[in-house]
Amino acid sequence: MKVVIPLAGFGTRLRPHTFTKPKPLFSVAGKAVLGHLIDKLSGLDVSEYIFITGYLGDQIEKYIRENYKVKAQFVEQKEMLGQAHAISLAREYLQTDEAVFVIFADTLFETDLNTLKSFTDDALIFVKEVEDPRRFGVAALDAQGYITRFVEKPSTDENKLAVVGLYYFSSGKKLINAVDQLLTRKDKMLKGEFFLADAMTMMIEGGAKFRTQPITVWLDAGLPDAVLETNRYLLAHGNGNTEEARAAAKNSAIIEPVYIHPSAKIEGSVIGPHVAIGANVKVTGSIIRDSVIDESAEITNAVLEQSLIGQKAKVDGHASVLNIGDTSSAVV
Repeated sequence: MKVVIPLAGFGTRLRPHTFTKPKPLFSVAGKAVLGHLIDKLSGLDVSEYIFITGYLGDQIEKYIRENYKVKAQFVEQKEMLGQAHAISLAREYLQTDEAVFVIFADTLFETDLNTLKSFTDDALIFVKEVEDPRRFGVAALDAQGYITRFVEKPSTDENKLAVVGLYYFSSGKKLINAVDQLLTRKDKMLKGEFFLADAMTMMIEGGAKFRTQPITVWLDAGLPDAVLETNRYLLAHGNGNTEEARAAAKNSAIIEPVYIHPSAKIEGSVIGPHVAIGANVKVTGSIIRDSVIDESAEITNAVLEQSLIGQKAKVDGHASVLNIGDTSSAVV
């Protein structure tokens, strides 16, 4: 199996943090979002990763090379022409009958991936049942459970299976053929972009059999509030180090769950619950809860809640909800 991860976007909804780092490298529960995603795939037989990069793509490549011993290719998307266009850039690596797993980088999830090992139809689309499907793209099914079509932001709640950004194709060659066919159809562009759903619709119209698999947890890391929610979930489900943090902190109370990097220095503070603190952070005389503090930040005499603090940022002051980027300073 090959894995394609498109991550060329600008991450505008996560600014100011994405002025200096790509969105997939934003840290939650002590690790980059992209790292959590790759760890989730560790039980699969992945022969090659293809990363479709763009904005600050050199940081993506550096992160992968330094942290993961995997066969990886990096392809730059120079024009933002949509999902299908991004996948087309991996053409030279996908022109085989080997299976392809396409995953969008701001999607973290819980589901049983072992089903892929015995899957025999043409494609498996991962979905989450939602109460209000009008904000999502959804899959419509026939009586046998096969997908008949995809509907973007439906006007009714007849179909509630939201498509979540994970797509498994049994043949890379068939996927690329459909994508290439779509890219010749300028009439299929929406707001200047080609969407993967249209390529999949072409495959279904050509007789391909698409099934769905539900996910139990769907986490988005594309907005500040969503980042905090993702951080809470990951810390509560095995990604914390509360006991080690308690042993290292000086004159401090550590309330689980938290992740505190071993090199961070915590003194005279109350940390937690749901706090992630990166490497070389210094926290003195502060109360922090439900927040993410990135590497080398300094927090002094502050009360922070639901805050995102960037690398090397400095915060000195009283109670606040802050969202400040790398190398910023705030006196509150």
